[in-house]
Amino acid sequence: MESMEIDENDSQSYMRTPEDVKAIVKHAKLDERQLTQLTQALYYPSADVASENLRLLELDTHMLEQIRDGQTLHFKGGLNEKVVLCTDERTYDVKGAEISNSLLLVPDLKFAAATSTSPLKSPRTGNANASLERSLNDSTEDELEVPRTLEQRPVLKVFHEYFECREIKPRFRKLGELLQLTRYSGPENEYCIERKLLFSLPQLLDTVQCSRAQFMEGLQLYRAMELDGHIRVMEYEYEYRTINLMLGLISENSWALDEVEREETISSLNGIAPEEVVSGLFDIYTVPSERCPDKFQYQESLVARIVAQNILQPGLRFRNEEFMRTWQEALPEGMVCDLKYLRGLGICDKEGAQPCIRSLAEEQLPTNINDRMKSLFKAKQKWTLIEMEPYIECFTTPTLSVSQLLAKHARSLTEGGVRYYVSKH
Repeated sequence: MESMEIDENDSQSYMRTPEDVKAIVKHAKLDERQLTQLTQALYYPSADVASENLRLLELDTHMLEQIRDGQTLHFKGGLNEKVVLCTDERTYDVKGAEISNSLLLVPDLKFAAATSTSPLKSPRTGNANASLERSLNDSTEDELEVPRTLEQRPVLKVFHEYFECREIKPRFRKLGELLQLTRYSGPENEYCIERKLLFSLPQLLDTVQCSRAQFMEGLQLYRAMELDGHIRVMEYEYEYRTINLMLGLISENSWALDEVEREETISSLNGIAPEEVVSGLFDIYTVPSERCPDKFQYQESLVARIVAQNILQPGLRFRNEEFMRTWQEALPEGMVCDLKYLRGLGICDKEGAQPCIRSLAEEQLPTNINDRMKSLFKAKQKWTLIEMEPYIECFTTPTLSVSQLLAKHARSLTEGGVRYYVSKH
């Protein structure tokens, strides 16, 4: 294939001819027998060509498959947010990057075999028509005549930069902040809610910077439900009281932990809490029973977590034994408290004279990695990797682990065979 470029000014008044092509081939000291018969002349875009809406985007295998499957990629970002690109399953950070060599976008440009119907081969290829080659080799340079076709190819746009995409964790913080504005605390308090701050599921999905699948995970994370067409979260104390009433039905009806009845739970609280709230909380806190068809069991992790949250009021400290005893007594019979349920909710502080457990909610920490590390080391001087993980894993990417983040933002030391991380400064 042969191509040649014409600058913008030349393209306005001059078009290449086959004679020009031959002259250029000769000037370049090329053997025309080595070239296919089609020459494509490239012309830079003129000022009246509208191409400002075109951008060059780098795609990975997942994004390419999504496009080929007919899916839509969505750019998301508010006025004060960095733009992200979302597929149905993943979220990508988008950043502009320069290209060392300019790239030309040329519609209908032909490549390789498409530029020739009967290419003339060099004798060294071993594939040439022997008689034609002998004829050409016996001819003088002036007698050499190779049939040639010339096609004009306008350049639609010249790219000097592209958008680089890097997969990131979903940014749920905005979802939590928006839902906190309209916390549900019972029908008697709905008159206090600013109606314009209520969002439907599609409105939130368009606003929050994450994919649809990740968005649904975020709704589960914040224990959100749909009430009257809007996505809502419960005010914490109201949610705890309602869950307590629902759990009380287990002993009241002598149910085994995996024999909870959905309809009986909802009807028993009729008049005490709205049916839509009870059914929504039931669907969040329970899973189908493996032993009893059509019955359910409460998720121990979620129940234990909201009970622990009720005990761990901000500013309070509890001795380990005291907290674990209080926590266990507040759980339904058969459920067991475990420190792993405090992940991202509370910490065990062993730095004082008396080890204690206290509240430290991940959702209330700064969203900037540097500010978050300062807050964490202010709350506690020494951390293990397992303790630190729930508080910084939101900053990880497929290529950046928690260990790598700590290597960059903290200093490690070993005491008694245990590795701890402390502030760099």
